[in-house]
Amino acid sequence: MLIYLNSVNQELKDYFSDLVFRVVISGKEGYISFLFEHKSYPDKAIAIQLLKYMAEIWETKMKKEEVNELPIVIPLVVYHGESKWRFPLHLGGFLNGFEEMPQHVKEYLPNFHYLLYDLSDYSDEEIKGNAQLRIMLKLLRDVATKSTEEFLRSFYEASHALLEIEDKQKGIEFFEITLRYVFNAVRDLTKKDMEQIVRQIETTFPEGSEVAMTLADILREEGMQEGLEKGIKEGLEKGRQEGASQALAKNALNQLTEKFGALPEHLKENIRQADLATLENILQNIFKYQSLDEVKKFLKH
Repeated sequence: MLIYLNSVNQELKDYFSDLVFRVVISGKEGYISFLFEHKSYPDKAIAIQLLKYMAEIWETKMKKEEVNELPIVIPLVVYHGESKWRFPLHLGGFLNGFEEMPQHVKEYLPNFHYLLYDLSDYSDEEIKGNAQLRIMLKLLRDVATKSTEEFLRSFYEASHALLEIEDKQKGIEFFEITLRYVFNAVRDLTKKDMEQIVRQIETTFPEGSEVAMTLADILREEGMQEGLEKGIKEGLEKGRQEGASQALAKNALNQLTEKFGALPEHLKENIRQADLATLENILQNIFKYQSLDEVKKFLKH
């Protein structure tokens, strides 16, 4: 089983992108691919977006690995927005008059279903799996629907699961990913909140207390601590823009490398220095580029 992740918090994406499991299909070794798409808001273009990702996976398999048979790709959407998901769960639902078309016409049109996991519908008891998965899903579920106080309470409860991770180094690494997500996702954290987080972690997951204190120090050094404490929107926005640019640049480099192979150093540096709008456009048009020259021209504008 291969797992593809798109539009996921970059640290979480890095953590889970190496999960690969062999399976047996009809007596032969093979794999099924699961394409995960993360959404924090209802997106009416989701089916088209998933279709593009699926086509890109198949194209890569044909061109780079020269396979004769395409892998099965099952698309899943993990959603945790404030409102209910309101769009059809299959591509045909977006096509004008699709449901009323006769079957012999439908045969000429693309259609597929995708699985939707609306985390708001799941209780703590229904969220199962290993410690990392349970923590991630609970935090995604609660970040958009609960107050800061309630969310922090969920974070403390979830952090107890870190004790289940036998490899303490991996536990600390995952805790750092989780804590970065909390600091970036909760908009109105105060100095008092952050100090409380450090104290709580010292009790529930002492191995991670040093990481918590270090991250808090980093935020202070960057001037974000004061912005969080006073609620200065400008300081918060600057920090998020810089963090978003770094994440998008890394994502663009990964996808361009996957598509074209090793990239020239000057191109990689130009992408790292690009502004947020340019990086967003690069990623939106990633499937259209036929050569690196198109990317280079785009960066000049």
